[in-house]
Amino acid sequence: MRYDIRLTIDYRYQVASDHVRNMLRLLPSDGPNQRVTARLLTIAPPPDERRDGVDFFGNATSSVVWHEPVDQITLHLRATAERLAAPLADLSPPPGAIAAELPASGIGPAAPLHFLAPSPRIAADPGITTFTRALIRSEHSARAAVEAVGRGLHKAMTYDAEATDVTTTPVEAFTLRRGVCQDFAQIMIAGLRALGLPAAYVSGFLRTYPPEGQPRLEGVDAMHAWVAVWCGAAQGWVEYDPTNAQWAGEDYITVAMGRDYADVAPVKGAIRTAGGQDSTQAVDVIPLD
Repeated sequence: MRYDIRLTIDYRYQVASDHVRNMLRLLPSDGPNQRVTARLLTIAPPPDERRDGVDFFGNATSSVVWHEPVDQITLHLRATAERLAAPLADLSPPPGAIAAELPASGIGPAAPLHFLAPSPRIAADPGITTFTRALIRSEHSARAAVEAVGRGLHKAMTYDAEATDVTTTPVEAFTLRRGVCQDFAQIMIAGLRALGLPAAYVSGFLRTYPPEGQPRLEGVDAMHAWVAVWCGAAQGWVEYDPTNAQWAGEDYITVAMGRDYADVAPVKGAIRTAGGQDSTQAVDVIPLD
């Protein structure tokens, strides 16, 4: 599937800020199941400094700084990307056999070893570990285990946009049994790492569908989060969305992958202002095929 992707994020400051510094991860890039044919990130007002680059994990970054007072900042992304179908065959060994294959995977940015240990926002937790292990059967391959954990978590959790915020830890969201896609993904990652499966946090775009018989509305698609899991040398990385209990296939466009949300936050930085801020976001993922 090919998509035209449009994202607009507006920030309005109650009092003009005299200094803003942000790191942006909004530009999708090529990947194993994805090709990006065009991408452009425009910013208004233009920052006094802008540096585009790539972080350790290969994600596109834009470092931007304003030195003069600003009371509104608008980020606008326009991209064209093609998402390819992922292989359906299960070539993965049992979860317990993954450790033996890790030394041969190297230590480069995409090496699964980076996604096995606890990370700044995802710590090991006995409750999540016990919950995860109860979902695994002796006959499960690593890929089957990923699906079992994702489906089990989806069943146990309730999607609730009011229950958590960006600072909520996986343990807090799991205790509540409520949260959003960020919470679902980070809880699943904590559980899979406890099984010895390298698991990564993925941010990107998800194509949504209007109710049957109704026209598609503009601005209703969303930035989303899901999980990538390394299931051995033969299988490689697979992607699962626990929020929707499904494999991440042709409706998903990857923007960034990291150990947890802190590595892939779309907008992260600091402002200096005497007041608060308001923000709005609109996303369109438009099929071109």
